[in-house]
Amino acid sequence: MSIEDEFISTVSHEMRTPLTSIRGFSQTLLNSWDKIDDENKKKFIKIIEEQSNRLINLVENILTVSKANAGKPVMTMVDINASIRKILPIFVEKYKNHKIVFNEYKKLPKARLDDDKFQQVMTNLIDNAGKYSAEGKTITISTNVQNDFITIDVADEGVGIKREDFGKLFQKFSRLENHLTSKTQGNGLGLYITKHLVEEMSGEISLESVENKGTTFRLKFPIYNPEEALKCFQKS
Repeated sequence: MSIEDEFISTVSHEMRTPLTSIRGFSQTLLNSWDKIDDENKKKFIKIIEEQSNRLINLVENILTVSKANAGKPVMTMVDINASIRKILPIFVEKYKNHKIVFNEYKKLPKARLDDDKFQQVMTNLIDNAGKYSAEGKTITISTNVQNDFITIDVADEGVGIKREDFGKLFQKFSRLENHLTSKTQGNGLGLYITKHLVEEMSGEISLESVENKGTTFRLKFPIYNPEEALKCFQKS
């Protein structure tokens, strides 16, 4: 089986589950509406909504994979701190019971990136940090400079990841099993897309994790202007 055939087969399987649920509960409501009490009606409609969202996320990720494979990034000089600030309100609203902290390195030089794709990378990482850590925990985003690289860390206080599972995270449709992933809808494409986009922009992605303490994903992008790198270390 070719890579393309395998991808289509896996996508078909991933789509079948939410579609079957949506059809099944819709038919039950249509055929037995007068026989179902209000509590179960709400329960069934909630399931339809959740499975619809799962299907939407899957389609969006598949489209992203297609775009990532088809189109080259549009590279410009990007203010990384400003780009991150644009998307933070989304997660402050979405994860109201988390604490979200942004530690900006004030002298951060601009990076040569595709801003839309960079924001998608950050969206995937911050969303993962929220989904896979419990309510009340802190998500910390930090920017910095190390040698000739700009670094961006996204750290959570979640369940952590076993070292032997690190490599699986960036594979298509790969999901790790723990008590949080079992409660969270996902299709295992987010980190595959993230790695692809980061590398397409000449960056690197890595992670460090301690079980039951949390995970930190680190992005590294080169500083293209040596003079900018020197300015970062000069005292104000």
